[in-house]
Amino acid sequence: MKYKNAVLDDKELQEGLKGINPKFGDFVTRIAGEAWGRPLIDQKTKALITIAVDVVNQDHTGSGNPFAAHVNMALKQGATRAEIEEILLFMCVYAGFNKAAGCFGTLNEILGSQS
Repeated sequence: MKYKNAVLDDKELQEGLKGINPKFGDFVTRIAGEAWGRPLIDQKTKALITIAVDVVNQDHTGSGNPFAAHVNMALKQGATRAEIEEILLFMCVYAGFNKAAGCFGTLNEILGSQS
């Protein structure tokens, strides 16, 4: 389901953020919701950008891990697995092969392996 605002319109995402910490959830919803409400870049592109940022940050483990949430956000905005994989391949050049490899592994954990 595509949203006009991938943060403010996604109640499941907001509940997940509040599950990390209620104050954190409210804060992120307000601030990220405002950023996601900016009109010049569409929601799908913003979602793919967040995945690219996750590649650079390499924070895919533990409670509060954003990568799975960002993958799911991108899918809800109409991105395909192939587009997400293309972002990861592109990021090999700019973030490093090892970082992208880790993301491919985590993507397979989230969406299942492909043959």
